[in-house]
Amino acid sequence: MALAIATFRHKGLQELFVSGRTARIGAGHHKPSILILDHLDAATDLADLRNVRKFHALMGREAGRYSMWVSGNYRITFGWRDGRAVDVDFEDYH
Repeated sequence: MALAIATFRHKGLQELFVSGRTARIGAGHHKPSILILDHLDAATDLADLRNVRKFHALMGREAGRYSMWVSGNYRITFGWRDGRAVDVDFEDYH
C-alpha cells in the first residue's frame, strides 16, 4: 500500500515525517506537525480530515489546496490528487 502523502514542498517537513526530527522547523512545531502528517498519511479521502486541526479549503489563488493549523500563523498546506496529499508544505500564510 502506498503512502497517502505523495510529495512534499518543504524539506524540513519531509525530514520530520521520515525521521521524526528536523532542524528546519522549530521544535515547538514538531508535535502538532507530526500529528497532522500522521492524519494525512492515513487519509483515503478529504472527508477523513474534516475534524483535524481546523482543516479547511483555501480560497482565491490557493483554491484547490487545503490547510491545517499547527500553531499561531503556521499551517501545513497541501493539495489532494488521486486520494493522496501532494505538495505538502509548512508555511505562515497570513
